[in-house]
Amino acid sequence: MNKISKAQYEFALARIEELLPLVDGNTPVTDKNLIELTIVSDIVEEYETEHFPIGKPTIGILIKNALGEKGMTQKNLAAILGISPSRINDFIVGRAEPSLKIASQICYILNIPSDVIMDIYAESVSQAI
Repeated sequence: MNKISKAQYEFALARIEELLPLVDGNTPVTDKNLIELTIVSDIVEEYETEHFPIGKPTIGILIKNALGEKGMTQKNLAAILGISPSRINDFIVGRAEPSLKIASQICYILNIPSDVIMDIYAESVSQAI
């Protein structure tokens, strides 16, 4: 597909807003509005993927977001883990990474899927090789 311009992207966004009320979960796949919605959605996705990429989260971002969701502070988490609050801050700002043992405890305490953390560790190891 050709490169999508900002004007085309904005047109597609506006058209999506017009089409959304016209389709629902029961709309047949052959409906012209649903077909058009799929096409303009693909245009928006392609533009946003190129211009607004979403990077993989860091361990620090995961911890910070999970703390907020749980209503916990860095100090609370540090007390549970038996480490200093400044160490938690080091993880969050990226000055240090937790050991696998601490990372697995953080996952358990904050309900972070452990496979997400393991993917981050695996990627970091593969980049170091």
